[in-house]
Amino acid sequence: MTAAGSALPLLKQCLIRRNGQQEQYGVAASCLRELRSKACDLLAIDKGLDPITLVLAEDGTIVDDEDYFLCLPPNTKFVVLAKDETWAGSSIDGGTAWLERETTEMDGVDSEGERWRRLAGQLKADLSTIILMSEEDLQVLIDVPCSELAQELAENQPKIQTLQDTLQQVLDRREEERQSRQLLELYLQALKKEDHVVPRAADPEAEESATDGKDDVDLGSSSGRAAPATTLSTHLLTQLREKPAPELSLASQDLELVLKNDPESLALALNWDKPKTEALQRACQGELSRRLQQVKALQALRSVSKGKKKLPWGEWMSSKRKK
Repeated sequence: MTAAGSALPLLKQCLIRRNGQQEQYGVAASCLRELRSKACDLLAIDKGLDPITLVLAEDGTIVDDEDYFLCLPPNTKFVVLAKDETWAGSSIDGGTAWLERETTEMDGVDSEGERWRRLAGQLKADLSTIILMSEEDLQVLIDVPCSELAQELAENQPKIQTLQDTLQQVLDRREEERQSRQLLELYLQALKKEDHVVPRAADPEAEESATDGKDDVDLGSSSGRAAPATTLSTHLLTQLREKPAPELSLASQDLELVLKNDPESLALALNWDKPKTEALQRACQGELSRRLQQVKALQALRSVSKGKKKLPWGEWMSSKRKK
């Protein structure tokens, strides 16, 4: 018999409540099916009201994908909708949870203290969340004094220093990848210019006319029918516009949000053309898939580590460096 046979599945801590109610329950589940089953039992939902739907309490996003469930941090809040029920976020928070979250992110020093402790809690529950974090979150944890982070995680300082070194390595690798992509893009642009140098010299007005025509088509398609408004925050839109290879900077949840947006509405919000916006969404999809594969690989390592629920810190760091 292999060790995997006796291994425990990875459990994610979740908070659940019924639609329109404030009383919530803590649940640990390894997958969406298990979470739905436990939700029915804890919340006394009649089996005749199946199938139930799980939505994020903060914005009503329907969670029906195992990979997306994997991306969510521990203690994510869910609202459980029985058959034919619709999400009623305004009954609890007035639909302003997103605004409150943005305000917290932009607050001063006090909110930063809460932020790193929240991130430390995610690491304590599952170290593989490092892979899913944004560059900003990684930097926040790196900047925390080693002694304070060690106290929060109940670990000794040498282990925490190793952890912070690993966080820095993740940041460095993302920056190296960003620079590589920029160099490749410059190289491809140079090749394109060489290939089109003669046509440009021969008929520059034709090219200008073609470019103008393309812009007219894009603007016409946008103005001809109203595209749905984007759900992305101002901070996230700024990152998408200003950062090179922005998909490397974002947390996995933000990558999901970018992918969920309609290309036309996202193009309008970014003031980009549709091809450029679609290229961004493809890049986000590729980055999200890569991170999920890494998380699954770490979970596989955990499942065969002699039946232990979590890899020891040293072993996890070693396996991460081999990636």
